[in-house]
Amino acid sequence: MEYDKDKVGEMVLALLYLTMFNDKTGRRAWKSHDWDALDRLHEKGYISDPKSKAKSVVMTEEGAKRATELFEKHFMRGERHADQR
Repeated sequence: MEYDKDKVGEMVLALLYLTMFNDKTGRRAWKSHDWDALDRLHEKGYISDPKSKAKSVVMTEEGAKRATELFEKHFMRGERHADQR
């Protein structure tokens, strides 16, 4: 099956926003998404290497910002923005 891997990556990054949380190392997100998509997001510099024993990945500053933007673009309704949740 052929599909647009960049679009899948954008959607996974947007969905990572839903599970983002802050801890002592910065922002993290649970990594229960497609492994190939997570690898591509790591290659683009948005998240830490998903190949670890941790159940979450560290979001880079750029990755957290982009995840928020994509979530707002694809999933928000009306005037409400993700920072108002």
